[in-house]
Amino acid sequence: MESDSETHSGEDTTPDDWMELADDSPAASPAASPAASHGDSHGASHGASPANSPAVTQEPSEKEDFKLSLITWNVDGLDVENLPERARGLVKYLNLYQPDVVFLQELIDPYVHFLKKRFVSYLMIEGAEEGYFTGMLLKKSRVTFVESEIVPYRTTKMRRNLLVAQVIVDGQKLCLMTSHFESCKANAKERMNQLHVVKWRFKHAPDDVTVVFGGDTNLRDGEVTKVGLPATVCDVWEQLGKQEHCRYTWDTSANNNKTFPFVARCRFDRIYLRPAIRGGIPRLAPDHMALVGLEKLDCGRYTSDHWGIYCTFTAE
Repeated sequence: MESDSETHSGEDTTPDDWMELADDSPAASPAASPAASHGDSHGASHGASPANSPAVTQEPSEKEDFKLSLITWNVDGLDVENLPERARGLVKYLNLYQPDVVFLQELIDPYVHFLKKRFVSYLMIEGAEEGYFTGMLLKKSRVTFVESEIVPYRTTKMRRNLLVAQVIVDGQKLCLMTSHFESCKANAKERMNQLHVVKWRFKHAPDDVTVVFGGDTNLRDGEVTKVGLPATVCDVWEQLGKQEHCRYTWDTSANNNKTFPFVARCRFDRIYLRPAIRGGIPRLAPDHMALVGLEKLDCGRYTSDHWGIYCTFTAE
């Protein structure tokens, strides 16, 4: 959520509410997937390679082209009003799209436990253990986890950080990154500091690694211009032609989850890509982007005050 107020109102959500939702209910049953038709080291170590992982020795796949599907979404877990039903809405979309990778922001601990129960076919990586934080879901059948780390933002006032995971997909090395940059217009300086950390990661990633960042950046275009991105990095929305229908991811004119005395339409949620640059390594390129979460739930609210972004990539 982006506003000048960090207050959240609504009814309490008890652990029992979440436990009931974790049961196998028709409201959260899987749906047909559209994907089936598309087909300083600034941080400390956070995760270890799974036992018997083939990640570091796995050879590129000859069976299919290099491809990836991804959703990034600020799920607004701090807003407890209708949160179980809204979490069930997230489950519906993830079952529908069945992405290989999911980047999530504004998670809280009960939300994480709920998702772990519902998505046993995904590995959950968390960006913190308390408060609100980011997370990743990695589809075990497609994504081989190698390691992860949490990179601190040393001057944040909002407990923000960068969650990084090294993985293998279709035999190719990927560095996945998600973050929730500092909120509110007044915090532009800190937001740009955080973008500098991400920029450093892009610039120093090995040349045989594809790097994908997605998250709630809270960025304004002028802030990105001041920091500057490496020439090898693209803004996926821009790369796909700046399509108007998926420009605004935080849009108070269309989403009524929050009430403000003003209308704001902002492109806070962004995806950046740096393809592998070494010769002979497949170069991943975006081929589709769409907003998700546009349907109102039975409770009269949306899954989040942000729209999610669904994006697919294929090798050029």
